[in-house]
Amino acid sequence: MSRELPAVQLALQMLAGTLGCRPEAIEVIDAEAVEWPDSSLGCPQPGMMYMQVITPGYRVVLEHGGQRYTFHTDAGRRAVRCDAGRPPAATR
Repeated sequence: MSRELPAVQLALQMLAGTLGCRPEAIEVIDAEAVEWPDSSLGCPQPGMMYMQVITPGYRVVLEHGGQRYTFHTDAGRRAVRCDAGRPPAATR
């Protein structure tokens, strides 16, 4: 997994900010390219509307302190944490 991918960097920065640690303290477990079925990046929120367009991005799995965190991204400008236990919608 390349820590250099913009999508991975974005997820690392978001998680580090949430946890109050340095991005270097977070392990990248996986970064898989996916095509999200809409602009919700596979994590729609109730009451929100999303553009109905295929959105290329990544599913990024990070680990810190023995806990895993999943982020869904677009090409590298937007990311959402999506590890609430429900399966996300995506195609490979």
